[in-house]
Amino acid sequence: MFGPFWGTEDAGGFIYAMPEILCRQDTFPVYRYNRINGKEKEKTMAKEKKLVESITSREEDFAQWYTDVVREAKLCNYSSVKGCLIYEPNGYAIWENVQKDLDARFKETGVENVYLPLLIPENLLQKEKDHVEGFAPEVAWVTHGGMEPLQERMCIRPTSETLFCDYWSKTVQSYRDLPKVWNQWNSVLRWEKTTRPFLRSREFLWQEGHTIHATYEEAEQRTLTMLQVYRAFVEEDLAIPLLTGRKTDSEKFAGAEDTYTIEAMMHDGKALQSGTSHFFGSGFADAFEIKYLDKDNQLKSVYETSWGLSTRIIGAIIMVHGDDSGIVLPPRIAPVQVRVIPVAQHKEGVLEKANELLSALKAAGYRADIDMTEKSPGWKFSEQEIVGIPTRIEIGPKDIGKNQVVVVRRDTREKIVVSLDEITDRLNGILETMQKEMYDRAKVYRDERIYEATTMDEMIDLAQNKPGFIKAMWCGCEECEKQIKEMTGGVTSRCIPEEQQHLSDTCVCCGKPARSMVYWGKAY
Repeated sequence: MFGPFWGTEDAGGFIYAMPEILCRQDTFPVYRYNRINGKEKEKTMAKEKKLVESITSREEDFAQWYTDVVREAKLCNYSSVKGCLIYEPNGYAIWENVQKDLDARFKETGVENVYLPLLIPENLLQKEKDHVEGFAPEVAWVTHGGMEPLQERMCIRPTSETLFCDYWSKTVQSYRDLPKVWNQWNSVLRWEKTTRPFLRSREFLWQEGHTIHATYEEAEQRTLTMLQVYRAFVEEDLAIPLLTGRKTDSEKFAGAEDTYTIEAMMHDGKALQSGTSHFFGSGFADAFEIKYLDKDNQLKSVYETSWGLSTRIIGAIIMVHGDDSGIVLPPRIAPVQVRVIPVAQHKEGVLEKANELLSALKAAGYRADIDMTEKSPGWKFSEQEIVGIPTRIEIGPKDIGKNQVVVVRRDTREKIVVSLDEITDRLNGILETMQKEMYDRAKVYRDERIYEATTMDEMIDLAQNKPGFIKAMWCGCEECEKQIKEMTGGVTSRCIPEEQQHLSDTCVCCGKPARSMVYWGKAY
């Protein structure tokens, strides 16, 4: 389980032992700072301190830390619909930027956006046997329209391969109609038994790409192209280092010939599958009879791919970059890159200068805002750090007198004094340096937690005492995968990387000749 956040199921379907702070709205009072004096001020300062200390240390309890960060940063909350999230403005704004940046990358490779229905008739879902078996336990069914029972029940889409195939079977006729390289941004519903904010919920947001091609080679290349699009996006925009490779047969997507994955390591050493790209071959096409007339006047089957990345990537951002003060957002994906915080704002000219600075930052293209509330500077700093805004600019009477500001980086807390005349130019360099250093730190952290095992004793010892990824040789047998999982307490294959290393001649589990080096690890 995922720690103290996930004990018993509440009305919203989330599994956790709810701490009192989540149950009481009065834990989050609204302060009227212009009325505070004497003992009331002391009481308020104590409450401010409580806010700062309300996030559990990562090293003390990582699961509770994650819970605290999601709550304090106001990223999402549970709803009255079992297992479904409410994405609050801070969390949804991150997803909007993910969508914007990733969509631009898609379109550079020729992807077009479409939208298909939410409901899938049962007869369509039954056409592809492996696909149906893979999703059957997670499907939610609609049986009535108004007060009348439906002649055929419909499922709420867990994914949309069947709808795309059904449409293409009716519209694709000639080689001139190919390829189709389509994507849709939508939500899907999978009836998960346990749910975790961003990482696993019954309804979640994602994009699902679907393509068909005239040749095997073209479809295979599209599968690998989208894998590299995901890798570039996550590493460059989210500053998260990845392992990439092919899934084993037991871990691949239902109905796929091959599934490729991007795998990220979280701060606790666990893996998070962060995006997948699937090569279907002609399995779906044959089931749905998608044929086209080729140049040689022969009817032929198409080859299909599918690929997706979801809101669980927000969980990855939190768990890779967050610290004991909250989340740390990489500048390229942060909804707000810089917050202006006026100090001693009651003094003449401070607010005017702060707003003048804000206007200059926005005009220069930065995503910027300002905190002009009557809260104390310390409180404002804490709030900026909790929600992960990459930089803040402190400006007060003394700064104005010196024609300068103080830029504070969220990740390192480094304070940089910058001339007001140069701030719009200098800030870009600060943000780019922060982006690069966040990636470099995460990569060093990950690389230091990748281990090698050549025997099961070594693998068991690493699994129990060294959180992280384990490199080990594998014979290709599914039974060995099952044994490794059982003997190590939950370690699973994460991917078979393209760049292979020869660690030994034999499988780490059974001792038979090895076929591949595999990355293994415990995962969310």
